[in-house]
Amino acid sequence: MAAGAMLVSGGSGADPRTPPALPGEPPPFLGTAVVGGGGLTAAIDAYGDVVDLRMPGPAGRALIDNPAARQAAGTVAADTGLVPWVRIGGAPARPFWRADRVRQRYWPRTNVLVTEARFGGTRVRIAYAAGDHGLACLAKTRGPARLEFRSREPDVARWLDCHPGTAPQTIRAAMREDRRWLRRSRPLGPGAPPWAVDMYDRSLLVLHALTDRRSGAVVAGARDGWAYVWPRDAAAATLAFAAAGYRREARGSARFLLGLDLGSAARFYGDGQPVPDRGAQGDAAGWVGVAARATGLSPPPRLPWRDCPDYQEGAPGDYLGNAIADGTKRGLYRAKSSRRLVRRLGDPRSGLDSAAAWAVEPFAIRPLYPAARETMLRLARRGGGFGITPGEDWPGRDPWSAPTAWTAWSLAALAREDTSSAAASEDRRVALRLLGDLRRAATPAGTLPERVDSHTGLPTSTTPLAWSHAFAILALRKLWPGRTASTYPPSR
Repeated sequence: MAAGAMLVSGGSGADPRTPPALPGEPPPFLGTAVVGGGGLTAAIDAYGDVVDLRMPGPAGRALIDNPAARQAAGTVAADTGLVPWVRIGGAPARPFWRADRVRQRYWPRTNVLVTEARFGGTRVRIAYAAGDHGLACLAKTRGPARLEFRSREPDVARWLDCHPGTAPQTIRAAMREDRRWLRRSRPLGPGAPPWAVDMYDRSLLVLHALTDRRSGAVVAGARDGWAYVWPRDAAAATLAFAAAGYRREARGSARFLLGLDLGSAARFYGDGQPVPDRGAQGDAAGWVGVAARATGLSPPPRLPWRDCPDYQEGAPGDYLGNAIADGTKRGLYRAKSSRRLVRRLGDPRSGLDSAAAWAVEPFAIRPLYPAARETMLRLARRGGGFGITPGEDWPGRDPWSAPTAWTAWSLAALAREDTSSAAASEDRRVALRLLGDLRRAATPAGTLPERVDSHTGLPTSTTPLAWSHAFAILALRKLWPGRTASTYPPSR
């Protein structure tokens, strides 16, 4: 690649509107990929725009003002972040969202991201990689084109390095480091198809990017409102690291979680302080406990789970997921006239809850296995081509990748209980089908959105989501275990 970028600044008009998306692509300024290795972290949208940038790590200070509320309202200014524009000949410059076509991918087995746009016969390609002191960018053009960057935030420009002498070195160094890090993982076992290996590698690299290499803090995503540590999400990442052979990363994440005041908030800053806007959730101590035991550490004290919010972060109540995380075994949540598990205690009309899967993995509450299995299979049958919703009472039809992945993990675990039975064969088949749903929901670069449009499969929320990739790793390892991975504790 030849470097060919210059930096200019521009203003924004009043009452902005998010530019329209290209057909079949998500809207501009919604991140679709993440770049980094635990230090400087950048989110890039489908058009090569840098839409989130954080230092010194993924939970660090936001250097770009791109509120999630504006993204949802469609009022993001066209010069938010760092936006590449292409000037072809004497024609006016155009951003990538006005190209004829865009395509995005990672260099194999790295977090170096390439976005390519085609304007008629002219092609422009941008590669990004995060270094310790900035975001390296290399551009290559085919045809009479010149690339420039625009931003309404001039201070953020100093973090972009497009110099032809230093940017290639940063990109090469990032590629070497990513591949070196990935080689430390336990490979999937024999028989794993290429798509499974690709999903596994990409999921590991996503966790690598979203884990602060100094503190072990794992953030949910590289986006305003998601660049925090949720105990439940980070605990799942800890289990994924342990299962994949990353003992140092798993223990670092677990130690960070054990240092939190779990009863004070739902989510935490990168320094461990609580974010004071949401109450503590009833499953936090259970998830942190299972992560601690997987890494050989002592679990935290148990906390109340009743009358607390659950993973859906709504009103407090007595919820299935919180009860399972606490280890409750009996008298739970039966739907009327069935063995399935519903969301709220004593309310058979509250709908089946995908958190039933947690009774299998990671909490191993064997008396609940039959009901959990029936619940998972019912929700899987009701899902569409991109996965399942969190439960029957969830508002809206857009599938969520994390419940889809954790259901695949638990069904894969049940399939290994008795590999010769007809039930085990069905469980494995449904687990594989759910992973197929995740493949369809993934972006072309292989990242998993928090949720996608039920009709188009396009991302409608944070992409990538660490939680979803963690469960994908665990499901894949359960289906193709290879060498013995870390085990999880028995039921309490």
